[in-house]
Amino acid sequence: MKHQIGKRKLSKRSPHRKALLRNQAIHFIKNGALQTTKIRVKEVQKLIEKTVTIARNGYDFNTIRRVKKILPYDFKMVEKLIKEIAPKYVDRPGGYTRVIPMGKRPSDTATIARLEWV
Repeated sequence: MKHQIGKRKLSKRSPHRKALLRNQAIHFIKNGALQTTKIRVKEVQKLIEKTVTIARNGYDFNTIRRVKKILPYDFKMVEKLIKEIAPKYVDRPGGYTRVIPMGKRPSDTATIARLEWV
């Protein structure tokens, strides 16, 4: 049974999955969009939504510490998230991103989707 399981395994071990999601979240913050398989997009979306909710508090020590714990690889993207992206969504109660289906990939027929800011 799959009761109370909050995330997908993505056919990866835990450290690899965590690194993959962090790197894709940083790529999404840097470029403003992410195109990959639908399952990965949904997992990255969960991570980004939680991170933006934390970052909405403003540029202070605890916010930086909490966001850096989630995205430790690139401090410039942490600053960009807190200073540029999160202030746009202060009045919004959630739903900062949207998933756009892009069809199937020809090579392996995986469902492709695009993640964008709202």
